[in-house]
Amino acid sequence: MSHDTVLQQSFTPREREILAHLPDGATYQAIARRLGLSPHTVDTYIRRLRGKTGTTNRTQLAVLATRLGLSPYGTHHAPAAAPVRGTGL
Repeated sequence: MSHDTVLQQSFTPREREILAHLPDGATYQAIARRLGLSPHTVDTYIRRLRGKTGTTNRTQLAVLATRLGLSPYGTHHAPAAAPVRGTGL
């Protein structure tokens, strides 16, 4: 079992959910709004994630989330691109 797999299994479902929003550059406020939490609660989860992973900042957590394939849209899924107006696409 890989280190990433063991690490990911140590996360709670809510920690995985919050971690998945970091690669998009979401602020604590935005994550809180999306998940119906307070920004303080999001901050607490981020601190716990840094402790579990040994990372020192949210950028490192975002890289980890990307490496683990986490996304707020579901594992390995990117949001659908919006059509560009006036192009017929």
